[in-house]
Amino acid sequence: MMILATLLLAAAPPSGMPDLRAADARLNAQYRATMAEMRRRDAAPQPDATTGPSYAQALLDAQRKWIAFRDANCLSVAYEYRGGSAERLSRGTCLVSMTDARTRELRQIQRGASPD
Repeated sequence: MMILATLLLAAAPPSGMPDLRAADARLNAQYRATMAEMRRRDAAPQPDATTGPSYAQALLDAQRKWIAFRDANCLSVAYEYRGGSAERLSRGTCLVSMTDARTRELRQIQRGASPD
């Protein structure tokens, strides 16, 4: 449970960005639903469960790495306007866009579909 709290805090949006807060809330709700599905899959017998991480661990690792990528990518994108008034807006727009895309990916993963 502590890992989830840390993960959610790391993904917390900067204050003053209501669209990002809403996107982040949708992402967190979908993440919880997808993680529940991964735990359900982990509980089912697996043909060869001795190789690789569990479904839940794989999702947790991927989500942590995705958050780091999203944050670094959007910072880089916003640097087009570095120091200007549009820097914060650019970063926020990027964060919302990437967060919404990840929410869709998690929904597809939960359903058992490829996230393409």
